[in-house]
Amino acid sequence: MAATTFDDASAAWVTGLTGEGAEREVAIEHLHARLLRIARVEAARRAGLNGIVGVELDDIAHQAAADACLSIARKVGEFRGDSKFTTWAYKFVIYEVSSKFSRHAWRRDDVQLTGDSWERLPNRLGTDPEDIAGSRELVTAVRRAVEEELTPHQRRIFIAIVLDATPLDVLTVELGSNRNAIYKALFDARRKLRANLVTHGYITSTVKAWNEPGKQGES
Repeated sequence: MAATTFDDASAAWVTGLTGEGAEREVAIEHLHARLLRIARVEAARRAGLNGIVGVELDDIAHQAAADACLSIARKVGEFRGDSKFTTWAYKFVIYEVSSKFSRHAWRRDDVQLTGDSWERLPNRLGTDPEDIAGSRELVTAVRRAVEEELTPHQRRIFIAIVLDATPLDVLTVELGSNRNAIYKALFDARRKLRANLVTHGYITSTVKAWNEPGKQGES
């Protein structure tokens, strides 16, 4: 990987993070400080939808920045210079914030059925209002089906893209995957969930297929 193909700032980041000793430690310290600022902004943006505030919110930001910093240090060799290094790096921390909010929400039952993300779920799934037995009942049924029917990998992708609207590129970087693989996992997850909802009478068998996988995450 030739550092000369990068802009000067990106080359400096790569050189520092791939260096040794004090040089690398300084680069990681500076990177963590930048990521923490982004994590706090992103966490604050999501806070109103999740009821998380104060020390708990700041803890999520710190965890996200630390985990993103570790991932970036580990994967810096994968940076190809298609964008600025900081743009590439920020995707990691935004994903980490999203992921931590998702895991936090699944541990808090009071958030799951009252949060705006779940209330908007019927529209995000592409179902027609006249085919829904009741929006709250549907949300409850989908949550149960997500827990019971999906594999951990499918669940992670479904929550990130459908509930949190995580950009697809962020997922591909974090999972070390590609768009087609994520499309396939999300398609299979939706197929399982739709079959479960049809079986239990929450939607009809004539409802057209849900939106094409991944569209919410490509914004």
